[in-house]
Amino acid sequence: MKILKSYEIRDMWLMFWKSKGHDIIESSPLIPQNDPSLLWINAGVAPLKKYFDGREIPSNKRLANAQKCIRTNDIDNVGRTARHHTFFEMLGNFSIGDYFRKEALTYAIELLTSPQYFDIDINKLYFTVYPGDEETIEQWIKLGVDPTHIIKVPGNFWEIGEGPCGPDTEIFFDRGIKYDPENLGTRLIAEDIDNERYIEIWNIVFSQFNAKAGKKREEYQELPSKNIDTGMGLERVACIFQNAETNYETDLFIPIINKCSEFTNVKYEGQMAFKVISDHLRSVVFALSDGASFSNEGRGYVLRRLLRRATRFGRQLGMNEPFMYKLVSVVVENMGMFYTNLKPQQELITKQIKIEEERFLATLEFGEKRLLDYLQTNQEKVVDKEIAFLLYDTFGFPFELTKEIAAEHNFTVDEEGFISLLEAQKERARQARNNDQSMTTQNEDMMKFTEASEFVGYDTLSTTSKVVGIFKDGKNVTKAKGNIIIVFDKTPFYAESGGQIGDQGTISFKGKNYLVTNTIKLPNHQHGSIVNIDEEIAVNDEVMLNVDEEFRSDVAKNHSATHLLNEALRKVLGSHIYQQGSQVYNDSLRFDFNHFSMPTNEQILAIEALVNEEIKKCHQVIIKNMPLKEAKALGVQAVFGEKYGEVVRVVDMDFSKELCGGTHVNNTNDIEKFAILTVESKGSGIYRLEAATGNYITTALSLTLSNINKEINENLEKINNLQDIAKDNNIEIQKIDFQLSDACESYQLVINRHQELITIRGIAKDLEKEINNKILEKKTIPLDKYLNEVKVVNNYQVLVTKLTNENIELVKDLVDRLADKMNNCIVFISVINDGKVIFICKNKIDSLNAGNLVKQAAIITNGNGGGRKDFAQAGGKDPSKVEEALSTIFEVIKNSL
Repeated sequence: MKILKSYEIRDMWLMFWKSKGHDIIESSPLIPQNDPSLLWINAGVAPLKKYFDGREIPSNKRLANAQKCIRTNDIDNVGRTARHHTFFEMLGNFSIGDYFRKEALTYAIELLTSPQYFDIDINKLYFTVYPGDEETIEQWIKLGVDPTHIIKVPGNFWEIGEGPCGPDTEIFFDRGIKYDPENLGTRLIAEDIDNERYIEIWNIVFSQFNAKAGKKREEYQELPSKNIDTGMGLERVACIFQNAETNYETDLFIPIINKCSEFTNVKYEGQMAFKVISDHLRSVVFALSDGASFSNEGRGYVLRRLLRRATRFGRQLGMNEPFMYKLVSVVVENMGMFYTNLKPQQELITKQIKIEEERFLATLEFGEKRLLDYLQTNQEKVVDKEIAFLLYDTFGFPFELTKEIAAEHNFTVDEEGFISLLEAQKERARQARNNDQSMTTQNEDMMKFTEASEFVGYDTLSTTSKVVGIFKDGKNVTKAKGNIIIVFDKTPFYAESGGQIGDQGTISFKGKNYLVTNTIKLPNHQHGSIVNIDEEIAVNDEVMLNVDEEFRSDVAKNHSATHLLNEALRKVLGSHIYQQGSQVYNDSLRFDFNHFSMPTNEQILAIEALVNEEIKKCHQVIIKNMPLKEAKALGVQAVFGEKYGEVVRVVDMDFSKELCGGTHVNNTNDIEKFAILTVESKGSGIYRLEAATGNYITTALSLTLSNINKEINENLEKINNLQDIAKDNNIEIQKIDFQLSDACESYQLVINRHQELITIRGIAKDLEKEINNKILEKKTIPLDKYLNEVKVVNNYQVLVTKLTNENIELVKDLVDRLADKMNNCIVFISVINDGKVIFICKNKIDSLNAGNLVKQAAIITNGNGGGRKDFAQAGGKDPSKVEEALSTIFEVIKNSL
């Protein structure tokens, strides 16, 4: 076998086919021309479909090419495996109604094994074929292939919807036992086991049939013009001819990898990052050269996703500044001799990539930090839809990147929830309505906004201030009105952070008060207040800011309660408990924690009681800023994974000491009362507790219990209905009278109600079972009549009969009881109800199959169905043919025994 560079392989391929009378056609652009069904050209045959389906006949029916392709259905695997790529070259030869199987295979062996061409030892090659394609098997053997190297694989049939299709044969190169440690041999091919020994290098499709919906393959008609369609991946054969470990060690990737290694000062030793960068860069460069551009949809979004994924992997190698654009010249130098459109566009491509890198790096740091912080502090192993959407909507962070980073940390993402939020946002945009959290297009201007803004809300809830920034419809403007975000030189409004909701309040401007509906933290840490104002406001305008004192107080109660709760969990469940995430609102709080098992009801009540006990102790809440080392010496609790500066803010409640930047009560007694609402498992040893404080407890408990009470009422109604059914059927049952316990403002009420629900469920279930059994007893179909109809065939008991207007469940019961009364038997009964036919069969004979029998009967009566060998049910539509069906089934059974 020869040692060949990639360009030598490509040139040899094209030279060979030219010698066989093929026209060498140029690679089509990656953007499909006049084919809206494709996002990218993804196979060598894709631009030639007009020839294969007969819409156009080429001047030469023999064609060959090296087609550039992009496939994006498996991006996440690129870099993880040896042979996954987004951009690749497919070497192809095609016959449009000219030569077929015999010539195609003869050419293949010549190209692969002739010393003039690839010079591969034929004994290193293995061939898969479609079962039944004996012509291909015979031809391979005639050409010198060892029959033991030919493997039948059912999947060797190329078919995509209606149109030309046919069997195919794949050619594999054997890299040897070194890559087969378990010595499985050709099982690896036959059983499609992922392996590095047998590398598929060529696929030859015999496009000879016309696929039609609703027809079986054996019913497909032959094409009047049979075609040959082949594909050989250049990256794969380069790996073979260069004796490389993976495709990435070939001359198609190594120049990029080496230059990347030079930039990063990191030696390449097979790291995934280098592979992702080299692969994705090739895709982006070639796509841009063919007229694609970066955007937020379609092809442009694919390119943006590829570049951003590569950029993130570059950061793993220490590249925290744009660098991909510097590698463009390497791609052009390596590929430009054949793809001549690259060189003229090199400068433009480089500029486009550099701008895109700069944009992404500006957003990536904020988005990735927020996501990693979330992953580190939330071990429930699921990224909430709200977090995924916030990253996407506020930071421009690709959702696919969120999924990928989450997967690296063994997290999943609520993709369905994310999509629902995205669709809701699109709907809001369609209706041209603004929302206080709608920040779809604000990212770029927000990232660039660096005006200073001081938070003074720890010390005061009101202040005069000056406007330093205004955001309107995603743009940083000097003046605006309507739904806007305003940043002030100083503000008492706390921005959503650390799980605590942002402040609400009012802005006083020109004698009017405008409601602040939320406060968010901008990328550069300024606090931005969301407000709808009907008076135009401008930068440098003076305003009066007032935080909603009641709202702040309610939030502070819940936040301080989370600190007490955190410590109470540790006291009751153990010192291993750590906060895994929290959300603090004005009306409730949510707290996630790790534990070995779901806390018992007794433990939950003990936790609730301990928090209330500490509230009543009236601990003064002391807040101090101090050096981190000093705070650690005090034994303060910190959120796992949170990064802190040298000076930290310590919130000391005597019972609890934590590092925290949120707002709190002055005294624990201000919390008034604490009640747990629900406790649930989030999986992987993480549990979520929801609670409320103060005046919100009664309302919150009511909301929490509403679903339980609803189900209780549904079951009580069910019990009443069952009692009526019993009365109508003259069935005597014990009278049911159920009383709910009195309410109380404690988790004890949740426990009581849930236990009552369990009790009522049980009562309803048992009552339904009792009544149904008694009804069944009254309506049971007697056996004697049907036992008298049993026929004996060769010592087997056979019953084939029919009923009319009978309950199907009763008939099933009859079939079961009849079969129980007999050994070595089969019971086949038809039921005609309201013009419909049902066939039911119970089989205890090995040589028969209930599923096949009911299906046959159903087809006779214009229906269908089937089932298991021992029991089956099917339906028919024509009662007039039931007798014919039963007669046929009896004959089938008799002839089988």
